[in-house]
Amino acid sequence: MSDKPSRGRIPALVLALLLVSASLVPSAADAAVQELSDTTVLGAVEDELIVDPAIVLNNIDVAVNRGVVSLSGSVDNVLAKERATRIAETVKGVRSVVNRIEVEPVLLRSDTEIERDVQDALLDNAATEAFEVRVSVLDGEVTLRGTVESWREKQLAGTVAKGVRGVKGLENNIDVVPVPDRPDEEILADVQNALRWDALVDHAMIEAAVEDGLVVLSGVVGSAAEKRRAMLDAHVGGVVSVEASDLEVRYWAREEKLRKDKYAAVSDREVREAVEDALLYDPRVVSLAVTTRVDDGMVTLRGTVSNLKAKRAAERDAVNTVGVTGVRNRLKVRPEEPVGDERLERRAAAAVTRDPYLETHEITVNVSGGTARLYGSVDSFFEKARAEDAVSAVEGVRIVDNKVTVDYDRDYPPYDPYVDEQYLSGLDWYRPEPLYPAKGDAEIEEAVRNELWWSPFVDAEEVDVSVDEGTAVLTGKVDSWPEYTAAARNAYEAGAVWVDNDLRVERAK
Repeated sequence: MSDKPSRGRIPALVLALLLVSASLVPSAADAAVQELSDTTVLGAVEDELIVDPAIVLNNIDVAVNRGVVSLSGSVDNVLAKERATRIAETVKGVRSVVNRIEVEPVLLRSDTEIERDVQDALLDNAATEAFEVRVSVLDGEVTLRGTVESWREKQLAGTVAKGVRGVKGLENNIDVVPVPDRPDEEILADVQNALRWDALVDHAMIEAAVEDGLVVLSGVVGSAAEKRRAMLDAHVGGVVSVEASDLEVRYWAREEKLRKDKYAAVSDREVREAVEDALLYDPRVVSLAVTTRVDDGMVTLRGTVSNLKAKRAAERDAVNTVGVTGVRNRLKVRPEEPVGDERLERRAAAAVTRDPYLETHEITVNVSGGTARLYGSVDSFFEKARAEDAVSAVEGVRIVDNKVTVDYDRDYPPYDPYVDEQYLSGLDWYRPEPLYPAKGDAEIEEAVRNELWWSPFVDAEEVDVSVDEGTAVLTGKVDSWPEYTAAARNAYEAGAVWVDNDLRVERAK
């Protein structure tokens, strides 16, 4: 990536206007930062896109104006278009993203075929099969109508629809009818709680207000990705909509002293309650059947869920909770009703066939005793993970034995909690193998340090880096598992062939 810019001073007036509390205003030395230049941000965004396994940078143009990134060009599916936005949002200095990328599917399909597949996808997905959703398609543009009980259910239905090959765009007209009605004071308390306990959001300078179910967020966050995450957190039960135009992105907001009490000492009881709340609002997880135990920050999940994706989603929810030092996932996958292997095999195979990332590959699915075995070949580990994710969402699939081979890609995609929908690090086969380094150790070490500095999610000053024969060793401490994961991702993206991540996830005492 580009070299780090020199630091200047934020005007006192800006700090006075943006900081939520006067007690949080940093000293002049602490505030010695300035906005990054558009040229450096442009290079950083392109660097992130070029290493992503799902994006072809040659087909995308990037422009930056005062921290606002504009994307244009083409991709072959809607999910890839949205992924490009999320990737750009993770770059330090990006205030917002305008996405004008066109979707040009590899294979043109009729509206009738697309409509049928979207309907089947919603029915075959264990989390959306009970939703009251109607589907119509015109020139590849999908429109969803109906009613659900939460914004997150609406978004999930949209994500499932966009994951069908041939879809060029989505108009999500599903109505959210919260049940039951909740007073604004109760909603506000839940929003504040969600922001407080989400390890992917620094809540110290975020203000929330609620009126008639409308949540308004204002203040400052450290990245565009963090802003998106804060808006997601704000969609708790009873919320009609969320407005965040006054929630500004300033990369200096990640400074350690501005985190207030984010990682203050917390009890196991508080952590358990926070994890249970996270599970409650995740439509992929039937949280009433999940019990949570926390011992010195180590979370143990027990109970039953109806599909493998729900099990993995529950683990991810726990990992992203403040105060969690590790997760033992003891959840059992048990469908609510028995599903025969033959029927399960058809549904799992159809889920893979529908996926737009996999439409040029031939993958075979065999199911026996609820275990789905995947065979075939793909071009990247990302595509291998997509195949497994598609099958894991089918109710009745207990285990996925992923025997798909990767023909060309030698690099495992680093997991990014702000970008990836699937928790890659939890996959059985996700074991990167060391490669021969393409750079010298000193060059890799400098590149890793530069990547860490550019990340809006890692406190680079708390991470020590050394490199030996291409292996990056990370030591020091971080405040959460997402920060731990982000540091490893940065090291791989910098050219390390292997990462020994010895960072400690520490709870405040």
